[in-house]
Parts: sequence; structure tokens; C-alpha cells
Amino acid sequence: MAKIEMKNPIAELDGDEMTRVLWAVIKEKLLEPFVDLKTEYYDLGLKSRDDSDDKITYAAAEAIKRLHVGVKCATITSNEARVKEYNLKQLTRSPNGIIREELDGTVFRAPIFVKNIQCCVTSWKKPIVLGRHAYGDVYKNCEIKVPGAGKAELVFTGEDGTEIRKTIQMMKGPGILQGIHNMDKSIESFARCCFNYALDQKISVWLGTKDTISKTYDGNFKAIFQKIFDEEFKAKFDAAGIEYFYTLIDDCVARIMKHEGGILWACKNYDGDVMSDMIASACGSLAMMTSVLVSPDGNFEFEASHGTVQKHYYRYLKGEKTSTNPVATIFAWTGALAKRGELDGTPELVEFAKKLEKATLDVIEEGTMTGDLARLATPPAKQILNSWEFIDAIAAKLK
Repeated sequence: MAKIEMKNPIAELDGDEMTRVLWAVIKEKLLEPFVDLKTEYYDLGLKSRDDSDDKITYAAAEAIKRLHVGVKCATITSNEARVKEYNLKQLTRSPNGIIREELDGTVFRAPIFVKNIQCCVTSWKKPIVLGRHAYGDVYKNCEIKVPGAGKAELVFTGEDGTEIRKTIQMMKGPGILQGIHNMDKSIESFARCCFNYALDQKISVWLGTKDTISKTYDGNFKAIFQKIFDEEFKAKFDAAGIEYFYTLIDDCVARIMKHEGGILWACKNYDGDVMSDMIASACGSLAMMTSVLVSPDGNFEFEASHGTVQKHYYRYLKGEKTSTNPVATIFAWTGALAKRGELDGTPELVEFAKKLEKATLDVIEEGTMTGDLARLATPPAKQILNSWEFIDAIAAKLK
């Protein structure tokens, strides 16, 4: 059988632990037999990033901007325990954080529905796409542990020396302080990414913040979204038959729990981090969720929405065949290949990506699945497979 040709490569960002192991198996069994795979390879494994002082992460981000499409394996963000385990020089930054900053991107995540895994929220009939603003807030914060009584102030000094000063609190004893920030430009990019993605998917956009309490910080998100929508997107949304809806974040959460889905929920950074996990868990598993980073100038990075599955990796090192769910990683590849085909005008590549996704879901819906899904399946699973057997079953269905 002739392999499907790719006109241009995609940036391939390898990762860590169990997901790195399955990354290679997915390529070997599900991609390379069918596609003349063209990639620019970047090893974003923890040791590689540490050895290069993160230069390889920045190089990978530049490759995504140059090639317009990237696919990323899950990676470790180091802590003190990881520094000792991997004998690192230093605590390394989050590679996802670096790439998001370099691409000025917004993360969109959506659950992968299968018929025999029932969602805990029974009203959700369609996927809720969660758009997470991947910049600022607590992820770029500054914190102080206050030792005792004193005056806490927020101070901004302009380039011309002009000073703005506000009292945060007269501290009567020990406590904690946190400073967070955001940029108008980043919020504008976030808004445009959400509105453009919604137009592409033909779904409405919801935004929820707490502007009644945070009148300046959260109020800025509300004002910028509304301005960009009114000036740049209202007519396009009207023509597409979709809407932009704003409400307070607590009202938004209450409404979401009773909604049928099929919308894009735009969230600030922390809200998006938490709520994407809630949606994934309610729909079955973190391994059943797509994730794509979209930049306002049209670059895309597809990845699994979960971590490196550390516990399974330790079992794998002991010689065990684990039942790690590879679906999100498979869908990262299919998303990247479909986008490559769309940008390059190669419909056969887009069609292959769709066939691989369908084959994956068909195997699960026929009752063959990994252990995490078997605990949730109705009717009960017919076969519980390890990761290698599950990937083989998909390959057989694909052929």
C-alpha cells in the first residue's frame, strides 16, 4: 500500500516517561505504516532540556512558528524531587509555559466522547471546548511571606519615573502577599483566538470573570472581550448563527452544569486550569481529552492534556506491560496531521487523521479498552488490554 505523502514537516516535540514510551509505539504502529511521516524532531525530555539550559525548548517553539504545526508529547516540569532523581543542574521551567509564551497562544481543550462511557453530568450531550488564557495570573506571580506587622503596598513606577501607589493592607501580624499581572496585548490575543476558533468550529463563546469584585483586573478581561467582539466579530457571529455571552464566573459555572454543551468556554488562566480537569474527569478520563495551543497568527501545537503517567513508567521499568490509555496522545497526532493536511491542501492526510480517530473510538465502543475506561464502561468492557495490545487493535481496525 502506497503511503500518504506529506508536503511539509511538522515540529515533533518528544517528552518523558510513559508517554514517551507510547509516543514511539504510536508512531511505529499507527503512523509510519500509512504516512510518509515528515517531522523536525526536538527531544524535550527533562534531561535534554536541562543539558541545553532550555535552549531546545525555545528552538522547538521557533520551529512551530516556522512550520505552523507542532505535536508535543507530555513532559515533566521539575521539582526538587525530580532534580535529585534525574541529577539535574537546576529546576527547569515548564516547557508548556515557555511554548505558550513564545507562541502567545490560547489552549483549547475538549473531551473525547464515546458511546459506552457515560458523562457524569447527564445534561452534557456535546463536548464543551474550554479555552484557557495561558498567560499571567498566578502562573507568573510574585509572592512574599510577611514576617510580621507592617504596611503592604502595590507600587508601579513608570519609565518616566511617575509612581502609582496603593495600600493593599495594613498587616497586623504575619501573613502572605501575592502580586499577579496580565497584559492588554495578551488578553486581546486571547479574545481573538477564542472568537476565531469559535467561528472555525461554529460554536458560541461564553466568558465568565468576577468583575463585580475585581473591578479593574477582571473588568479588563470583560471590557477587552466586548470591544474586540463588537468591532471585529459581531457581524461574523451573526452570519454564522452563533453568539458571544458574558456572565459572572459563578453564574457561568452554574449554567454550564445544566447546559447541553457544544460551546466554547473562555476562561482566565487559573480558571481554565481547574475547569478543564473538571470537564475531563466528568467525561471519563484525562486521557480522553484533546488539547491544542493556537496562536493569534495561525500557529498550532497539539498535545495530550495529561501528564507523563509517572507511576506506570516505574512499573514499565520493572518489566510490566501497563494499561496506560494512549487516546489523547493519538489524538494529538491526528490533530497535527489534519491541520498539516488542511494548510498544505492534502485532503488525503486529513482523511487519514479522521480514519485513525474513528478506528480508535470504534475499538473502544466495541468493548475493547484500557483499564481506566473499563472501570467506567456501560455495558462492561469485553476486553481489557495493555497499551501495546490496545494500539495493535487500533492498527488492525485501521488496516
